[in-house]
Amino acid sequence: MKFAFLKIDIMSHFGRFLLCFILISLNAFSQKEQKSSFQVVPLGIKGGIDEKNLSAYLLAPTDTKDFICLDAGTVNAGIEKAIQNKVFKVSTSEVLRKYIKGYLISHAHLDHVSGLIINSPADSSKTVYATQKCMEMMENHYFNDQTWANFGDKGPGFPLKKYHFQTLNLGEEIPLSHTSMTVKAFPLSHVNPFESTAFLVKNGDTYALYLGDTGPDAVEKSDKLNALWTAVAPLVKNKQLKGIFIEVSFPNEQPDQFLFGHLTPNYLMKELHVLEDLAGKGTLNNFKVIITHLKPPAKNIIKIKEQLKTQNDLGLNIIYPEQGKKFEL
Repeated sequence: MKFAFLKIDIMSHFGRFLLCFILISLNAFSQKEQKSSFQVVPLGIKGGIDEKNLSAYLLAPTDTKDFICLDAGTVNAGIEKAIQNKVFKVSTSEVLRKYIKGYLISHAHLDHVSGLIINSPADSSKTVYATQKCMEMMENHYFNDQTWANFGDKGPGFPLKKYHFQTLNLGEEIPLSHTSMTVKAFPLSHVNPFESTAFLVKNGDTYALYLGDTGPDAVEKSDKLNALWTAVAPLVKNKQLKGIFIEVSFPNEQPDQFLFGHLTPNYLMKELHVLEDLAGKGTLNNFKVIITHLKPPAKNIIKIKEQLKTQNDLGLNIIYPEQGKKFEL
């Protein structure tokens, strides 16, 4: 009998040990699954008239200082905010010159490029990436030796060759210089036929998707968002896409004819329902959606946030970035 009880006791201890081992393994697996791939430092988060806080997001692989700047409406003021928040422990100049490895410009509207232009005399040599139409506008209207010195390596006037202007071919994946990341560009419609760009940035086997200004397909009479959702749906399904940066500029009350190539909460949710239909039901539950380009006044921003909260029937993890405050994807 003693041997029987001893056998049962040993089996009981073994069972508890096995259960603990399984729980620890599952927890470790879960933590591995949830481990962030990207760090984000917003340098500017708004659309509209606040010149100290316009669209610009630093993106880098976690635990590196190899940032690419997604648009560049505000640069210097955003870096200063990040330093105040102890995100960076070096000077503004060092972040600008050493940490930012290049710029991905979605389109050439001033609220997305003014920081790049104004800070170019103080910047270091690096690459500016944009589609052909966007690059032509920047060369002809900004870096043209008339409105501003030509800091590029091509274009009008006398190129100073500080920046390498690299044209992106739509749908082609290329490496981002001096980083471990790659990018693939997709076209967006921003007051059709004006083009904006979405950037699918890859780090290892994970991705982040950044959209410049875009109107909904229904209003723009376009299929560009549908094509983008079709391309990234497999990444959502496989949990490789860590988050989507996407604009919401106006509350639902804004009439379609005055959207000017932008989204409302209603149109955002319609578009993300299309993405879920392509990726599979429930795939967007707790998925990170970073809301960009909120346009003042403050009452409109409050209304947009309230409407998104009410209409979020997909269970999205909606993030409102704050200037100079780091978060991870």
